[in-house]
Amino acid sequence: MSKHIGKIILAHRKKSNLTQKQLADLAGVGKTVVFDLEKGKATVQLNSLLKILSALNIKLELTSPLMHLMEEFDEES
Repeated sequence: MSKHIGKIILAHRKKSNLTQKQLADLAGVGKTVVFDLEKGKATVQLNSLLKILSALNIKLELTSPLMHLMEEFDEES
């Protein structure tokens, strides 16, 4: 999974003509975070991943067979 995400980030970064440093600066993270993600390391913090995805305009969606239960819970709140 982490290698797949890394390949997506790499492809979007290159298509945007950004260096790893430029992307890191845009996202407000260190260059090593971008490097680690692109290499498929699974140790990157979720917050850093979300910042990079946002900088590249990549939308992250979570799906679950229990999503309908979450919607019911939200309606009750």
